[in-house]
Amino acid sequence: MTRLFLLPLLPALLWYFFLLYNQIPVKQGARVFYWIIGLGWGLAAFLSLMMILTR
Repeated sequence: MTRLFLLPLLPALLWYFFLLYNQIPVKQGARVFYWIIGLGWGLAAFLSLMMILTR
């Protein structure tokens, strides 16, 4: 349960490597990082809540 905060890490790393591979500036792809982190944290919060409620 305590490792759910790492949930957005993998998609963010994949997006970063995609930007590097295609030679796109990180500043140009920053909006997607915000979406990845926001949705990942939202999913982690939801899963944490469900684990607490079903305990």
